[in-house]
Amino acid sequence: MFALPRTGRLGANVRRARAALSVLPPGFACHGLFSRAPAVRVPATGQPGRRFCGFTLLELLIVVAIIGLLLVLMAPAFTTIKGGTDVTSAAYTIKGVLDTARTYAKANNTYTWVGFSGSIGSNVTGGVALSMVASKDGTDLGTSVNQTPGNRVGITTLVTPVGKVIRLDNAHIGDTGTPQPAPSPAPEFETRASVNVNYRLGAPGSQYNSDYYFIEQGTQFDRWIRFSPRGEVVVKGGDTQITQYAEVGLLPTHGTTLAATINPASGNLVAIQISGLGGNVKIYRR
Repeated sequence: MFALPRTGRLGANVRRARAALSVLPPGFACHGLFSRAPAVRVPATGQPGRRFCGFTLLELLIVVAIIGLLLVLMAPAFTTIKGGTDVTSAAYTIKGVLDTARTYAKANNTYTWVGFSGSIGSNVTGGVALSMVASKDGTDLGTSVNQTPGNRVGITTLVTPVGKVIRLDNAHIGDTGTPQPAPSPAPEFETRASVNVNYRLGAPGSQYNSDYYFIEQGTQFDRWIRFSPRGEVVVKGGDTQITQYAEVGLLPTHGTTLAATINPASGNLVAIQISGLGGNVKIYRR
């Protein structure tokens, strides 16, 4: 076979590479592939070798500094994203438990309670426990009647657990405030119904605990939402009877610190509202 004669002309790709030298970083321009200078011959062998150049220490330090600055600027964004993901997951977990309790009460012609414990009201711990229990005899166990001030009644032996206790991390059951008027079209969070403080599960203060409590897996549940066999909703019991809406306010936390505020408004807030007569659950997010 015959080899094609060499013309001494550079190929199109080589010409383009050499034309790009002006836009390459200094370290790349020194590489033998791109350099216009002839290859360096190794004295011992007389064979052509490569020309190598590296980045200077100053250039490396500048790159490391830029990367560090970008990480510092991006950290709050990642924290916000994670907080939003955690609070969304917690909201849908709570909604699922409430829907299950309502369905169980109607299907079994009994009363069910969804208890909340841990990070509630002014007690910010960053961990919330949920438990669903059902009446053993199918009645409300007297939880519609007020006790005398200071007297509380345990109903642990009168209920049976429905599933295990669920624990939520980086979450707090608190007060998300009342809807604020906003220009049209208003954000969905501000279109929710205004709920009286007695029907907000996260209202601060021990006076909003129920006169009735139950204990499951070593955790005491002082606040709850009760579903009747007809799907009606009651918060606390006693003088807190069926109303148009009840609300569970949900806020994200960083450990024992709230990661959202109401006034001024900042961070991810969730309001879970339950209709008093039908027991339907809806999530509102800000």
